[in-house]
Amino acid sequence: MNRKFSIIAVSLAAFALWAGGCNFAPKYQRPSVETPAAFKEAADWKPAQPKDDARRGNWWEVFGDPQLNALEEQVSVSNQNIAAAFANFLAARASVKEARAAYYPVLTTAPSAVRNYQSAVPPPVPASTSYNWDLYSLPFDASWEPDLWGNIRNNVNATTFVAQASAATLEGLLLTTQADLAADYYQLRAQDMLIQVNADTVAADQKSLDLLKVQSASGIASDEDVSQAETLLKTVQAQATGLGVARAQLEHAIALLIGKPASAFSIAVEPFKSNPPMIPIGVPSQLLERRPDVAASERNVAAANARIGIAKAAFFPTLTLTGSAGLESSDPIGNLIKDPIKLWAIGGGLTETIFDAGLRSAVVEQSRAQYDATVANYRQTVLTAFQEVEDSLSALRILSQQLGQEDAAVQSAERTLALATQRYKLGIDSYLNVITAQIALLNNQQTAVSIRSQEMTSSVQLIVALGGGWNAAQLPTPEQLNGKAPEHASSTR
Repeated sequence: MNRKFSIIAVSLAAFALWAGGCNFAPKYQRPSVETPAAFKEAADWKPAQPKDDARRGNWWEVFGDPQLNALEEQVSVSNQNIAAAFANFLAARASVKEARAAYYPVLTTAPSAVRNYQSAVPPPVPASTSYNWDLYSLPFDASWEPDLWGNIRNNVNATTFVAQASAATLEGLLLTTQADLAADYYQLRAQDMLIQVNADTVAADQKSLDLLKVQSASGIASDEDVSQAETLLKTVQAQATGLGVARAQLEHAIALLIGKPASAFSIAVEPFKSNPPMIPIGVPSQLLERRPDVAASERNVAAANARIGIAKAAFFPTLTLTGSAGLESSDPIGNLIKDPIKLWAIGGGLTETIFDAGLRSAVVEQSRAQYDATVANYRQTVLTAFQEVEDSLSALRILSQQLGQEDAAVQSAERTLALATQRYKLGIDSYLNVITAQIALLNNQQTAVSIRSQEMTSSVQLIVALGGGWNAAQLPTPEQLNGKAPEHASSTR
């Protein structure tokens, strides 16, 4: 009998090992995408020499702004959206451990102690005719479902890919949040520059008005000239005051990004002096490895591919192996180990669905359709990545040309104002020509500041579009997902 049981056990084990190599998920390959050889808008672009480590880590340091560096360092520590994304990553990592637990047997126990009272004859009876008896038991039950058709393996793979996608999503959110901070910071500095331009204009207009008042008192200037100068001064003062609204809101936005109350945060006024940095571009194919959103989308495709295998495995029977053992005694619990009654049992069973009205086929069809959807989403993400790089490159190229033209316009407006002022002093033209020239100069100066702000923002957007120096090789491996969280993410707790 024992020999027969051993043969059966060995046969079941051999069958489990053979079937354990089955995997009904399609062999995974990264979906193909059309990748251009070079960026079209980079034809007239003069990038820095390519260096793989040029934008690793703290990419914002290429701008050379110590205050921006200090603010960026606080994003990963205090931003609450990043903290929430990190918690989601931890939950995804825990799901991998949950899925892996299915590889192993489940062992349970339910100790019990029962005391029974029974009387020898129906009551009422003397106490001497009743008796007690006790029953103590310590059972152990085990069950195990061998992964015959790769169902558990594919579930582990799917949850691993989802956890990797969650890690990439975390990195993508961190990158975009850092970029939002940099963009807000340079827009704030642009407001500071506008404040300075308007302050200089107010000072110049005030000086002109004071001079006109003296000349009017001497009969040299007319009251109309004085009134026109006062109108221009008040207009510029009102514009200068209005600049405070946008600056305050940008300051509040920065406070939110670094996880601080807006009421307890401020940045001193200081016009920016930074110029757009030289940015190495590389080739389009590198975006497939350097963009966190592309990596997350690709990992979702891999997870969907694994789920097809899970759906297919449902067509095959499930083998469940069970076993139980335990101790039982009517003696006090202290003697349960010394002289118990020993109980044990082993068994196994197969479960197979005979008829489900096409349910499993529908699930497989659904899984395939979901896989196709993730492939389309992946290709769309890649196309969007190419578009964003091209957009940023074209913006920088065109804004650079526009800024040069606008700087020339500012210089021309300064000459026009000087000539108009001279002609007014000579009595050739009215003061209205001076005011017109002053307004034209102010408008051109404001436009130049706006273009410079857009240029800085486009530089930030280009770095982000290129992935900010991130690389898919930084995704956590399956081994890491069963261990310690990545250090770069743990700081967001």
